[in-house]
Amino acid sequence: MSSVSRSTDAHSPRFRVRPPANWMNDPNGPLRWGGRYHLFYQHNPDAPVHANVHWGHASSADLAHWDDHGIALRPTPGGPDEAGCWSGCVVDDSGVPTAVYSGIDRDHQGLSTICLAVAEDDGLDEWKQLPVPVVAGPPAGLDVTMFRDPFVFRFAGRRWALVGAGHADGTPFVLVYDCEDLYAWRFAGVLLDGRDAAAAHAFGTRAIGWECPQMWETAGGDRVLAVALWDGDPLSTAYLTGHLVEEDGGLRFVAGMGGALDLGRDFYAPSVLQDTESGRVLLWGWSWESRPREEVNRAGWSGVLTAPRVVDTHDDGTLRVVPAPELELLRAAVPFTATPGPLRPLPLSYDLLVTARSAATLSLLRAASGAELTVRLDPASGTVTLDRTGWPRSRPDGTAPPWSCRPRRARPSPYGSSWTAPFWNCSRATGRWPRNGCTDGTTTSRSWPCRGRKSRSRAGRWPHRAPHDDGALQPPGGDGRRGPAVDGVQEPGGRPSLPSRGGAERPW
Repeated sequence: MSSVSRSTDAHSPRFRVRPPANWMNDPNGPLRWGGRYHLFYQHNPDAPVHANVHWGHASSADLAHWDDHGIALRPTPGGPDEAGCWSGCVVDDSGVPTAVYSGIDRDHQGLSTICLAVAEDDGLDEWKQLPVPVVAGPPAGLDVTMFRDPFVFRFAGRRWALVGAGHADGTPFVLVYDCEDLYAWRFAGVLLDGRDAAAAHAFGTRAIGWECPQMWETAGGDRVLAVALWDGDPLSTAYLTGHLVEEDGGLRFVAGMGGALDLGRDFYAPSVLQDTESGRVLLWGWSWESRPREEVNRAGWSGVLTAPRVVDTHDDGTLRVVPAPELELLRAAVPFTATPGPLRPLPLSYDLLVTARSAATLSLLRAASGAELTVRLDPASGTVTLDRTGWPRSRPDGTAPPWSCRPRRARPSPYGSSWTAPFWNCSRATGRWPRNGCTDGTTTSRSWPCRGRKSRSRAGRWPHRAPHDDGALQPPGGDGRRGPAVDGVQEPGGRPSLPSRGGAERPW
């Protein structure tokens, strides 16, 4: 739907939400409207660098196939968002889709305002941005050095909003506003801060600000608070389950269980949709680049949104994350089969079954530098190891260790003394994945592991794994149940490795 020029890079993603070319980051404002899912995101339409921030827009009827709608919000010359339309949400305000977002002007000094824009058509393609912000800055009396990313939700019959914040003394916190009238906001206190014991345990103490706060209600009536942890760079994401308490005209979050929202390095800026039509909560995040700048410029694009996930909680309050079932629509009609010999062109989507009769290494990614991302299958030990040590996706102060898991119920292959790992719905257009083959040259693959299906793989169940956006494994929880998804690697001892900034620069 967009007239924007498209990247000519053969490895530009096709099955994930992103604009045709140039920079994109945080997902914003998922909304179900007019029979379609709408998703907005941070976007620089002019270059693959983090600047000149607009809102891009995509929509889908099925969460698997997305249409690009071009630009939704633009910086307004002389307006409160003249230096960028930053993260926020979209709400149904009495039948009018309304964007609530962070705007910054040329004199922002690190603090945003809260701006509104209203949709002027049913396709959400045309928007009218209000010339005056509804919140001009952080509340008086708080020495705030970070103030951004409004998120609107309902509780106890009223509409409230969360805003990510950080204090001058280094304490991160989330502010809460009463915004029953979207055009008249009232500061209602601090929802939660980093001095809370449960928050410190779940989020750690490195962050100096919590951004992109999100909140949703579980099927059991609990509330989940998710935030992006900021320590001057994107650090990671985390969640807490608990409940809300009305207190002195505001809200307070009483936290219980919590932990990592995603165990990898390539998921940031969570955005959720409380989908009342389907009775579920959908989650997206931003997965960024760590290619050298010259490679990014040559490719003409940077950043992609993760596939949608359905999130809920277990009885003990821990998070349950599964891929949206609609992703099955991307599955190939028939399995892909290969025989030894010259490499053949691959279809856009295919199923692949890898059978190892002895220890074997499959190369999933190969950089221009020659560095590889590999997965090693060892039938003797029943382990699978995803090795990212040669792949540059870590913070400057860390490396990318291998991640190894042992299937809880490893099963032998029906083909004899071998071990079978099913890979599904691979695509030569879902990521930056050049053609690579097994080290023994028997097959080619760019794929991610998941649960096998007897009807397809004849290999039984791959216990507690799920497909993921960059080829990563999803490990089970400590009790064997599915745990948080992985966009990267789990370090030994269970501590998630830290994400790289990937060249992203906030103007504050």
